[in-house]
Amino acid sequence: MPDALPPSPSAPLAEWLAWWERLHPTGIDMGLGRVSEVAARLGLVKRGRLAGSYPPQVITVAGTNGKGSTAAILASLAHGHGRRVGSYTSPHLVRYNERVIIDGEPASDAQLVAGFVEVEKARAAAPEISLTYFEAGTLCALWCLLHAGLDLLVLEVGLGGRLDAVNIIDADVAVVTTIARDHAGFLGNDIAHIGREKAGIFRPGRPAVLGSDALPASVEEVAAEQRAPTYALGKAFSRTSMAADGWAFHRDAGPSLEALPDPGLPLDNAATALQALALVGVDLDPAAVRQALEQVSLPGRMQWHGRWCLDVGHNPHAAAYVAGRLAARAAPGRRWCLLGMLDDKDAAGVIAALAPAISDWVCVGLDGPRGRDAQALAADVVGEGGRVRHCAASPEAGADWLDERLTDDDIVLVAGSFFTVGALLATPRFGGSA
Repeated sequence: MPDALPPSPSAPLAEWLAWWERLHPTGIDMGLGRVSEVAARLGLVKRGRLAGSYPPQVITVAGTNGKGSTAAILASLAHGHGRRVGSYTSPHLVRYNERVIIDGEPASDAQLVAGFVEVEKARAAAPEISLTYFEAGTLCALWCLLHAGLDLLVLEVGLGGRLDAVNIIDADVAVVTTIARDHAGFLGNDIAHIGREKAGIFRPGRPAVLGSDALPASVEEVAAEQRAPTYALGKAFSRTSMAADGWAFHRDAGPSLEALPDPGLPLDNAATALQALALVGVDLDPAAVRQALEQVSLPGRMQWHGRWCLDVGHNPHAAAYVAGRLAARAAPGRRWCLLGMLDDKDAAGVIAALAPAISDWVCVGLDGPRGRDAQALAADVVGEGGRVRHCAASPEAGADWLDERLTDDDIVLVAGSFFTVGALLATPRFGGSA
C-alpha cells in the first residue's frame, strides 16, 4: 500500500518516484480512461490537443524497434533547423531526468518535482484516481514540456500505441517505425494485431509515416480506416545505402538530400525522421541536416567506449541489426558478448540473432522480479551452440571479470536489456559515478 500522504513539494525527486511506484496495484495497466481524466483536470489537453495559448506541434513515434533512434534524430534535426524542441522517451538508462529533454537538456529535478506535485493535486481531487508509474511520469513530462515554451514535441510511445498514455495527445504527425514480437504478455504474438495496436496513434486526416518496408498490412489498414495520409518508406520516401560519399534521402514531395553523414543509427530511422519533420512544415536545409546527423547521439545504441559497445537491443529484430553492424567492424581478436536479459524476453531468439557476430559469451544476472538468472541465460546460449566463458551475478561483476582477460584485439558487446546497459553506464568505467 502507498503511504497515507504523498511527499511534500520540497521532497527530492527520488521520493516522488518511489511514491508513484507504490501507488498503483499493478505496474502496467493499459487504458486511457484514468490518465485522460487527470490530464483534463491539469488543463493539459482539450479535445485531444495540447492546451495553452501557443501549443507546440507534436510528432508521436511508435514501433517495436527504432523509436528511440527516430526520436533522437528528430530532435537533433528540429534543433538544427532553429526549433525549440522537447522530447519524452522511456525508459531511462541512468537517471530518470533522461526521459524529459527540454531544448537539448534533461529536465532538472526541480522541474520534474514541480510537475509531479501538480499531477498529484489533480489525481487526488475527488473522486481520487489511481495512476501507474508510467502514467504519472507521462503527465509530468507533458506538464513540463507544455510550460517550457517549445515549438515541437517528440513523444515516444512506451508500450503498444492505442492504449499507451502518450496516446491521449492527437499528434500532428504519427510515426510507426517497425513491427516485431515483443512484450508478448501485453501485445500478444500476432503480428497483425501488434500492428493495429501500434497504428492506434494515427488520427483522421493527420499524416502517418511508415518507417519500414516490412510492416504488416494491418498498419496501412488502420491508416486507411482513419483516412490518414500515408507516407511509407520505399514509396513516398526512400534512402540509398551507404557509399563513399555518404547516403541520400529521396521523397516524392521535395528535393533529394545527397552526401549525408552516417548518424551511427539505422538509416531507415534517419530517413523516417526527415520525412516526419518535413510533414510538420520544416523546410529541410541540406547544411542543417548534415550537421544535425553528425551531432546526434543516443546513449545505449551502438555506443562505443573504446573496445566496448553498448546496445539496449532486447528482441531478435534489434539484435540482428546490432550483429550486422558489429560484424562489419574489424576485430582480429575475440568478439565477446556480455549478455543480461529479463525473464519475459525471447532470450533464445536474441542469442541466435547475435551468434554470427560473437565468439565468446559472458552471461550476467539481473535483479528484480523480471530478472533472469545468469545460469538460465547460459543454458540458452549453450542451446544455441554458443560458448559461455563465465557467469556473473551482475553486469558490473561480469565486466570486472572481462577486464582481466581482454586483449588489445578483443571487442565486447554489452546487450540484452536497458538494465544491463544502464548498470554499466552508471559505473566510472563508462563515465558514471556509481
